Amino acid sequence: MWTWFHRLASPPSFFRFADRLAPWLGWMGFVLLAVGWVWGLGFAPPDYQQGDAFRIIYVHVPAAALSLGLYTGMAIAGACALIWRMKLAEVVMLAMAPVGLVMTAITLLTGMLWGKPMWGAWWVWDARLTAELVLLFLFLGVIVLGDAIEDPRRSARAAAWIAVVGVVNVPIVKFSVDWWNSLHQGATILSFGKPAITLDMAIPLYVSLLAMALVAAHAVLRRAQVRLLQREARTQWVKALRAQEPEAQS
Repeated sequence: MWTWFHRLASPPSFFRFADRLAPWLGWMGFVLLAVGWVWGLGFAPPDYQQGDAFRIIYVHVPAAALSLGLYTGMAIAGACALIWRMKLAEVVMLAMAPVGLVMTAITLLTGMLWGKPMWGAWWVWDARLTAELVLLFLFLGVIVLGDAIEDPRRSARAAAWIAVVGVVNVPIVKFSVDWWNSLHQGATILSFGKPAITLDMAIPLYVSLLAMALVAAHAVLRRAQVRLLQREARTQWVKALRAQEPEAQS
């Protein structure tokens, strides 16, 4: 097992691994996404209080969960980049940042769309909303700093510090509704104990969550491949790979 992980840390091995896995993740993700959204948006029963407005959770909740998951993954990769100076960890960390940024933006946008009919306002400086907005700026900081310095390794390590230090915001987002008297409702499925919704609402939500996780993983792998090709452009394995492209197209 350790030999396999050690081999996977090699850029050429990771590139081939990602090339095989990414298409499967993408196809499964988009199929499940169609199932989860059609089921949730079209066939799940309306909420007894919110009516059909609750259906936004089939987009909002998976995006919110993934924004936190991707930031945590980015912080772990950043720590590996700082401690062991792994090139691949730098690449994966920077590949996660734009995907996490999109998930956070979807979370904030769908939250605003839900907030207007439920709270009467597009935005309030609620603890959960404010912490999620901080998460958006942290992702932006990693993206900007990751490309700010000419030396890609120095630039990635500077971005890694933001990723690692900013991870303190993740539990604040998650538990803000428990720690403070928040306007935002409590956890729906990502809570300890029983989910706060019935199974006929929860199952399409689980499907949507799995689907968006697969799509996000697909996007991270593809972005990591592109970054590897850019960084390793002068290495023999990339030159050999590019030399094969005309043969594959002919």
